[in-house]
Amino acid sequence: MRITSVETVLLTGPCTNDPFLGQARHRRSAAFIEIHTDTQWTGLGETYAGYFCPEIVPEIVDFFAPILVGQNVDDIDELWRRMYRCGNFWCRVGLGAIVLSGIEAALWDLRGKIEGKPVHALLGGRKHDRLPGYATGGPSNYPKSELVRKLDHYLSLGFRGVKLGAGAYSQAQGFRIASSPAEAADFEADKMAFVCAHVGDNVMVMLDGHMDNSPDVTWDLETARAVADAVAAFNPFFIEEPLPYNDPAQYRALREHSPVPIAGGECLTTCVEWRTFIGADAFDIGQPDASFIGGLGEFTRVSAMLEQRGHKIATHAWGAGGSLMQNVHCGFACPNTVILEVPPDYGPLHAEIMRDSFVMRDGFVLPPEKPGLGIVLTDDVKRRFPFVPGSGEFNSVPGKIMPEALREPPQEAANARP
Repeated sequence: MRITSVETVLLTGPCTNDPFLGQARHRRSAAFIEIHTDTQWTGLGETYAGYFCPEIVPEIVDFFAPILVGQNVDDIDELWRRMYRCGNFWCRVGLGAIVLSGIEAALWDLRGKIEGKPVHALLGGRKHDRLPGYATGGPSNYPKSELVRKLDHYLSLGFRGVKLGAGAYSQAQGFRIASSPAEAADFEADKMAFVCAHVGDNVMVMLDGHMDNSPDVTWDLETARAVADAVAAFNPFFIEEPLPYNDPAQYRALREHSPVPIAGGECLTTCVEWRTFIGADAFDIGQPDASFIGGLGEFTRVSAMLEQRGHKIATHAWGAGGSLMQNVHCGFACPNTVILEVPPDYGPLHAEIMRDSFVMRDGFVLPPEKPGLGIVLTDDVKRRFPFVPGSGEFNSVPGKIMPEALREPPQEAANARP
């Protein structure tokens, strides 16, 4: 078997079928990498860069493709090293590494199909019989009556864990989040008290500060400490990204003080960047994303680094169906994984790519069984969800405002359900 070509497929479709998360995020773009061979086998992977800056992905894939053409998949780590070294000056961290995530995933998918094994078996073997999955709920929809409807929706889907964003979101007022220690602490404590009283003791609740993605309000260490102290009485499973990633020492200072586990890392890339935060003991729970970090191999290496210091893994997964499955396989291959992020009520760019490979029962995700990653990208899906330039996600700021026309999905895609 020899690789004959490496191609990028860009798609645009509904962001989600979740009626509550969909109030804030209507449409998503996605970038998939196909690796073709001189046999019947084709490898498929996804890079999370396709959600943010899809137009850039094909150029980077084309840069790396000649390294793979003519090769087999006997030594994926060596192929990854060749690509990484080739772009060493600009992809030690950041966008180059993020795109490598999708290319390397396609190599693992290809090898799994050839050997008839799920990818987690190739990454050292399955370490869990099942793992809890939590509904990544995005913003906290307000008023509280809307928040109740949101929580009940996720519980009706079988989830036993829910993550909610800090602050509040309504379609009338948009996102609102307090920045002063007292106001933020009071608001988040009131919200957690309300949520926990509604869902009961058997549902895990997580709070996401979203401080990696907050263009207007960013918590400082004093505010993050105040929030952690205020919500501790409600025993949240973790607080995610309560600070921006500007200073690992700030995260360590928060973690040493916080009565609640501190989680983070979704937008860190490669062992190079992660090592700085792990060395600082910045997180109780690391949140690598296999479609972003640099690949499945980098995910497992970062997991091992965290495990050596007694820290856990909670996967991040907000790409499309390929991204989710890449993270599921990594989660099952790493012994320190404690929970998996799952987009609830996901849309067609998940469902029609994963099909029946993703299985969750009674709130627990089961290990994938199909060879490779268990994902498929058909010509029909490519036709029904054509790429719309400019549909990548970004924060609107002066000089770059997302047009309303790009926020709404096309009618055909909006009506498409799995």
